[in-house]
Amino acid sequence: MDDRYVIIMAGGVGSRFWPLSRQKKPKQFLDILGKGETLIQQTFRRFKTVCAKENIFIVTSSEHKKLVADQLDINPANILAEPFRRNTAPCLAYGTFRIFKENPDAVIAVTPADHFIIKEDKFIEVIQKSYDFVRQNDALLTLGIKPDRPETGYGYIQADQKKPVAGYDNLLKVKTFTEKPDIDLAQIFLQSGDFYWNSGIFIWNIRSIIGAFEKYLPDIFSAFDESRDVFGTRKESSFIRKTYTECRSISIDYGIMEKADNVYVMCTDIGWSDLGTWSSLYENTEIDRNGNALISGEVFTYDSSGNIFNISPGKIAVVQGLKDYIVVGADDVILIVRKEEEQNIKNYLEDLKRGIGERYQ
Repeated sequence: MDDRYVIIMAGGVGSRFWPLSRQKKPKQFLDILGKGETLIQQTFRRFKTVCAKENIFIVTSSEHKKLVADQLDINPANILAEPFRRNTAPCLAYGTFRIFKENPDAVIAVTPADHFIIKEDKFIEVIQKSYDFVRQNDALLTLGIKPDRPETGYGYIQADQKKPVAGYDNLLKVKTFTEKPDIDLAQIFLQSGDFYWNSGIFIWNIRSIIGAFEKYLPDIFSAFDESRDVFGTRKESSFIRKTYTECRSISIDYGIMEKADNVYVMCTDIGWSDLGTWSSLYENTEIDRNGNALISGEVFTYDSSGNIFNISPGKIAVVQGLKDYIVVGADDVILIVRKEEEQNIKNYLEDLKRGIGERYQ
């Protein structure tokens, strides 16, 4: 178990969940499901089952380092602070080289901080099998989620059904990665049986991922490799600030996973959601007999259905005649928008910033 490590990526801003998710406290630090745990606390708890907490590293923005320390029982040295947001490839390069300094034989699971998993026992079983596989193989492994609907909000992975891995159930070579499809293509993906949702959860051994950085992202590899000795020392912070200034912004998916020829997918059903939208939150929340979901607060509804409500504690909402709306009452902002229009929330926030500044960001 000592070779098992985890990198939790916690640097996102969660703007789709505005006005609850703000720059000062993004959604991964919120109990957005009303479960008594924030999303990052849920993620940390899940992985402590398969990995010693001393081997769990959190990569977050420098402004959120204290939030991580306040919410998790973790050594401050395991909180890696990014000075700027540079997407997932630099984020994972930082975490990987930091772990390599400590253990060059590590096997690493990588996960976003803000995903929701219902079938936690199944998830733990899958992660354990994934660790075992990558320990013995030069492979970049991702979890593919069996789709149950033609979802247009996720990227997809096409698995090669003709290339199963002996000794492992539902472990296949990856054919292709695809971007978020339109509804017609998503329906074709669902019917084919070859396509799985891209969870953004990865597992690999440390030498495989460092080799992939060297081959496919040599500029990022060189930036971090040139000063390996500074990781875990007082010089690390200034080195990271300099390196991030020079690093380009690129995702691990585009930079490595879509290019590498040793990519595999563990096809599974773990009750997964990336909780990327209010609608996905609605789908993972208990609803009343009128189809309304109440996340927080006290709401009296009349002739209203299909809505999602999140009202600040201590306030009461009385709602009549609404159908399929998102109603969010934060301390200083009220958002009321049709669920089908929620992709425009980012635009509304930009308008707000232009009109009255960044106070409500």
